[in-house]
Amino acid sequence: MKKLLLIMLLFSQLLIAQKEFTHEVYFETEAFEVPTTEHNRLLMFLSEIESIDISKVSIYGFTDDRGSDGYNLKLSQDRANSIKTIFSNNEFDESVITNVDGKGKILLKLIKENDLSKIRGLNRKVEIIVSSVFPPKPKEAPEVVEAKKREATELLKGELKAGDKFELNNMLFKTGYSKLLPESKETLKEIADILVERKDLYFTIQGHVCCTKNSRDAIDRKTKKRNLSVARAKFIYEYLAKKGVNKRRMKYVGMRRKFPLGGEPKLDRRVEILITYVGEDN
Repeated sequence: MKKLLLIMLLFSQLLIAQKEFTHEVYFETEAFEVPTTEHNRLLMFLSEIESIDISKVSIYGFTDDRGSDGYNLKLSQDRANSIKTIFSNNEFDESVITNVDGKGKILLKLIKENDLSKIRGLNRKVEIIVSSVFPPKPKEAPEVVEAKKREATELLKGELKAGDKFELNNMLFKTGYSKLLPESKETLKEIADILVERKDLYFTIQGHVCCTKNSRDAIDRKTKKRNLSVARAKFIYEYLAKKGVNKRRMKYVGMRRKFPLGGEPKLDRRVEILITYVGEDN
């Protein structure tokens, strides 16, 4: 009996710990393009959930009661697909999106409201349900983080040749932005100090993004342009230039999502250094 009670207690704690985050996106009549105001609301929601470990995302599209069943089913699916595309464009891992389903129309009587036009407006929507991972993924131990930071700096101090390439470990970016996370700034400063001293190195800074379809670039949420991998590489380029690295020794390029690492999505939001020439800076 005690064992059964213990199992029930553990199961109830599991349900409590696995939180769900929900959001709804509303559409114009017969449209599946996301309106600007709703797009901005969705980006705010994505900012709220990007720091959690996500186990799955469900996206369900709906329509109002007008139109045939076939028409409504297709429209609701198109609405769900449009939301999935926004997730992808903003570097959210599509592998956790387990459901993208058009449910067709919602019956009017399911909503307690007398204004018919308002009821229909509330039915033209997509529901998003985000479930968190339980138990949460363990964070890397401080010694592991420190070892990754040392790896890039030690490589830069060692013997290098044209063609050598390495990742700037612990150089992590905020999802959808070219802005570095605070914990990465110290590493970048150390790398800048080394590159100022090593005037013999010429290199290309390669920016990468996570999770987009067909090797496309992601959208920079700050500028709304689809050039996030370029923006990330340029951020590093401009930082190094400000710290005193000669611009003639550097180039930057966006690699889009052509070379995913296959691990955690955050690791694809990265920058790499490709050595192009080792000589003297005249």
